Amino acid sequence: MGFVSGLDLSRAFYTEAVRPLFEAQCPGLPHSAALIGPGSEVLGYDSPRSTDHDWGPRVLLFLRRDDLRAHGRDLSTALAHQLPRTFLGYPTNFESAGGGSASMRPTDGPVQHRVMLSSPPAWWANMVGFDVSQPPTVVDWLAMPWQKLAEVTGGEVFHDGLGALEPVRARLAWYPDDVWRYVLACQWQRIAEEEPFVGRAAEAGDPIGAGVLAARLVRDVMRLYLLMNRRWPPYGKWLGTAYGRLAGASELTEALWGVLTAGHDAAREARLCRAYEMIAELHNELGLTEPLDPTTRYFHDRPYGVLDAGRFGAALVARITDPRVRELPLVGAVDQFVDSTEVLSHSDRARTAALLVLQNQTGGDRLPDPAR
Repeated sequence: MGFVSGLDLSRAFYTEAVRPLFEAQCPGLPHSAALIGPGSEVLGYDSPRSTDHDWGPRVLLFLRRDDLRAHGRDLSTALAHQLPRTFLGYPTNFESAGGGSASMRPTDGPVQHRVMLSSPPAWWANMVGFDVSQPPTVVDWLAMPWQKLAEVTGGEVFHDGLGALEPVRARLAWYPDDVWRYVLACQWQRIAEEEPFVGRAAEAGDPIGAGVLAARLVRDVMRLYLLMNRRWPPYGKWLGTAYGRLAGASELTEALWGVLTAGHDAAREARLCRAYEMIAELHNELGLTEPLDPTTRYFHDRPYGVLDAGRFGAALVARITDPRVRELPLVGAVDQFVDSTEVLSHSDRARTAALLVLQNQTGGDRLPDPAR
C-alpha cells in the first residue's frame, strides 16, 4: 500500500485498535486521545522519509492523575499483549534507534507500543512550562518557543472526554492582540538592525559576509510573513515548508530566492528591496497601524537600499494598549533573541532565558515569574 500520513495512521490506530482495548480494560473511564506535540506528522510535514524514527502507529492517551496511578501500569501491559503486531502494514512495536528516538521493528512477542499514557497537567507543563489551568500571562506567551506552540496546537484531538485538550489548544491558537503587535514590532526591529549591513559589507569587499547577512534577513522576512499570517514559525528544518504553504507567498518567495541566488551585489540589493516593499504592503493591509510608506530608500546619506523597518515597529508599539506590553524592550519572544536548539527545544530552558532577559530589561518588577 502507499504511504499513509502519520496523522491518518494515528487516528485509525486509536479508533480501531486502541480505543476498543481501552474500553474493555477500563470500562466507563473518562479519557482523551490525540496526536499532538513533537513529530513531523503533527505539523503535516511527514513523508516516507519520516518513517525511520519516532513515526508509526502511535497515540497519546490521557487519564486523570488518580486514574493514571490506579490503572496506567495494567493498561500499558494489556496494550502490549493485546494490540495487533502490525497496523495498516506498519509494526506497532518500537525499539530504540539511538539518541532517544525509536523505530518500528517487527516482533513475535508483546509489543513495545507507542501508546503514551499521561495526565493532562503533567503533559502540558512539560510542553509549555506553565499551569494551563490559568490564562497565559505576558511572560508565559513570550517564553513559549514558536515550535512548541506549533506542536501543541497542531495535529488532532481524536477524543476529549476529559475536556482538557481542546480548550487549552484554542487558548494557545494565537497571541492576544497586544502581544501580537509587540512580537511583530520586535521582528521589524530585527530587520531594522541589519538591513544596511548588506550593502556595507559588499562595499567593503566582503561578499561572504554580505551573503550571510542577506540570508539572515531572508529568514527574518519569512518569519515575519508567518507571524503576519498568524502561523507559528517552526524551527529551521520546517521553516521553508511552513512559509511556502501560506497563500500568497509565491511572489515574495521569488524575491527572497533571488536574494539567495543573486550573482552580484546590485541584483541582491534590488531583490531585498522588493521583498521589503512587499512585506510592508502586507503590513498596511493588516490594518494594525495607520498606513506607512512601503517604498525603500537610501540609508541616510549612504547608498544602501533599506526600508527603514524601525518605522513599522514603532507604529505597532504605539498601538499597544496594555502598558505592561508597551513598555517592554524590543527584544521580543524567546525565539527572537535565542537561537539555540538546545534551549528552544526545552520549555524550562526557554522560560529561564526569557525571564532573565525580560526581567533584567524591566528592572525585575514588571514581569514576575507566574509559575504556579
